[in-house]
Amino acid sequence: MIRTLLPLAVLASAGCTQQRSVAELPAAPAGACTSDGLASLLGKQRGDAAAADAMRLSGARTLRWIEPGMAVTMDYREDRLNLHLSADGKIESARCG
Repeated sequence: MIRTLLPLAVLASAGCTQQRSVAELPAAPAGACTSDGLASLLGKQRGDAAAADAMRLSGARTLRWIEPGMAVTMDYREDRLNLHLSADGKIESARCG
């Protein structure tokens, strides 16, 4: 999963991918989380709009915001999306589990 997001993040930051708005990306089926299309969330500010986009794109049932230095459980849940934030509240990475 990390191997999928890292190249996408690198390409997106290098401007090598076609830019599409989050609204244009297809929604994932609800249930198990999928990381396809989540690179479009990187750099967005934490908020209700970003959460709604993340849930729609991933198909996850639950969302967990993870701030720097925050203690989190290591249990794996296939229906959960973890959004890792920078110190200024922007999404740095998105991972299912």
